[in-house]
Amino acid sequence: MTRGRGTAGYWLSGVALIALAYAGSANAQQAPVAEKAADKPQATTSLQKIVLGAGQEKVAIDTPQAVTVIDQEQIDNAQATTIGGIFSQTPGITVVGSDRIGGQAFNIRGIGDLGSADESKIIITVDGANKFFEMYRMGSFFSDPELYKRVEVLRGPASSTLYGAGALGGVINFETKDASDFLEEGEKVAVRLKTGFDSNKNGLMTSAIAAMRLGPNTEALINGNFRRSSDYETGNGTRVVGSAFDSFSGLAKVTHHFGENNEQSVRLSYERWQSDADNTAYSQTGTLDAFGNIDREITDQTVVLAYANPASDNPFLDLKVNLSFSDTQVEQTNARAPRSSMMRSPELFYDADYGYRTWQAKAENTFEFKGDTWENYLTAGTQVSYQERTASTKGGTGWIDFHPEGTDTKIGVFAQNEFIWNDRLTITPGMRLDYVTVRPDSVIPNASTQSDYAFSPKLAALYKFTDSFSVFGSVARTERLPTLDELFSTGPRNATYPGGRSVSLDLKKEESFNYEAGVAINRQNLFQDNDSIALKTTGFYNDLTNLITTGPQRQRTAVPYYVNVHSAHIYGVELEAAYDSHYVFASAAYSWTRGKNETTNTALTTIPAETVALTLGGRIPDYNVNFGWRANFTGSADAGATTGPFPGYALHDAFVNWKLDEGQFKGLELRASVENIFDKRYRNNLSGDDGKGRTFKLSVNKKFGW
Repeated sequence: MTRGRGTAGYWLSGVALIALAYAGSANAQQAPVAEKAADKPQATTSLQKIVLGAGQEKVAIDTPQAVTVIDQEQIDNAQATTIGGIFSQTPGITVVGSDRIGGQAFNIRGIGDLGSADESKIIITVDGANKFFEMYRMGSFFSDPELYKRVEVLRGPASSTLYGAGALGGVINFETKDASDFLEEGEKVAVRLKTGFDSNKNGLMTSAIAAMRLGPNTEALINGNFRRSSDYETGNGTRVVGSAFDSFSGLAKVTHHFGENNEQSVRLSYERWQSDADNTAYSQTGTLDAFGNIDREITDQTVVLAYANPASDNPFLDLKVNLSFSDTQVEQTNARAPRSSMMRSPELFYDADYGYRTWQAKAENTFEFKGDTWENYLTAGTQVSYQERTASTKGGTGWIDFHPEGTDTKIGVFAQNEFIWNDRLTITPGMRLDYVTVRPDSVIPNASTQSDYAFSPKLAALYKFTDSFSVFGSVARTERLPTLDELFSTGPRNATYPGGRSVSLDLKKEESFNYEAGVAINRQNLFQDNDSIALKTTGFYNDLTNLITTGPQRQRTAVPYYVNVHSAHIYGVELEAAYDSHYVFASAAYSWTRGKNETTNTALTTIPAETVALTLGGRIPDYNVNFGWRANFTGSADAGATTGPFPGYALHDAFVNWKLDEGQFKGLELRASVENIFDKRYRNNLSGDDGKGRTFKLSVNKKFGW
């Protein structure tokens, strides 16, 4: 990269100095802890949080994979208006599209862009239910940050073993709130009320949560949220037309524990998100005047029935079963595009309904074996899903050539073994086999059912030289089979494609061969009693074969809508570091990614710019106050950008949070922040619009219990 490299170098040097300081004070950990610190809890960094979704539960820094855990406190402190706002401090993940409520998708390690979004290359789950949506100039995931207490980002294709073949970028797991998160000991009912405001542009959020104990072993939660925002403004005061929205979201969940020691549990949850935007931008992923505006309503629903039996007295039984239904529907009416655009592509602007419905069942069990110096955990399971893609218009032929209807059926079996020797060496082999059948609707010309297998093996290892220093590495392969959209989309003749576009039945499955290696450092009692520092860095190389992209243009004869790129590769480095103590905390996240299309010898257009995200803060423990500064330094992207090129930029935020624990104010929390303090005009290279200008945010919540 050109601009921004010096900035990144400064911060990497700073992290290196911290590591050297850590190494030079090795004897500090051996010193006795002062008695006055005995009543202070051990500080915990983000890298020392428990990871739930990568196999056996373990802290993130001891996982032989790049994993980031975003917990409830981080979600609350982000005060995010849209779901993408909670990832600004996470390495390796970039929000693609715009800040519009319906225009966000994800890019992980250069996988995902404005055209294809994440689609099936990044697996997204909510409480174990797979979420999937694809639509022209729309985002791929619609939800509200207030619904969630935890998010895990698993980067790289090694996640395909447990979650499904084809996760070229990785997996994002969202976990919704539980009643137990709000009920304290002895309480039968807890209520939390929250409201928030942001100045850009007159954003308002209100939320209410009621948690109840329905019996000694049963609890329930009801959560309702409302958001409203006018069109937001960029750093130079430009209004992003068509970005205003209203959204409603809610969650109802019942959990019942039973059996010996109440270890077994069954959970039923229903989540709903709905937005209503009149005269919103047709192109949600970025402003394009040629598409004009439209009235659009988005409804997303998720139903999950889950059963868990950890059976602590039986080493051969640790069973999890998850049944889910996901339904995402988009209804659009009253298009107001320029007449010339409606004449060229009339089907885009018909009143229409688009949707995806997915039914899924997943069951897995972990078998535990132990010896004097070793442990072994074998997880085996199966996963079945059936997905319908629907589209209907009130005009034209009744079917939509760029959003073909059909079904997608997957049957998968998987196994992952985790062997731990002497609490030093961890070896994790795994494999998965999926059989996929994609069946088009009968009205699609020249289309036929396609079926194939996808194989996803991996081998990962981590070795602890000491309790504080470890190295890790992995080799993972996965295959992604083409989707309904890629196989059966067609297009009429136009200026870009004079011969038109036909179905793409000859598509080969994408293949990824990924290599990773890294080091991890983890120390306590470094500079003072009960402080903690952690650092994890990962280098990766992803060799991609038969990458799927759109077909050649300007051809006089019909060409397939999608074609394969024979060879491409993506490589990069990620670094995550954090320090925590009684009075001071800090974190750093660094991402550098490059990618190349070997067939055309050009840079891939899905590569994010180099970024450094920093947080430095302090605490006043006696008053439960913390405050600090956040910054994001993003380099220029002269090559490999979806749009642009755009210059590098630096964004600065300030924040303060206050929790009251005494008297009538107990349970009251106040959060205030200023984002983009210097009102910088900027655009990320994977975005379709400029980002938000200076924004003041304030949120207040109060919990009551009895």
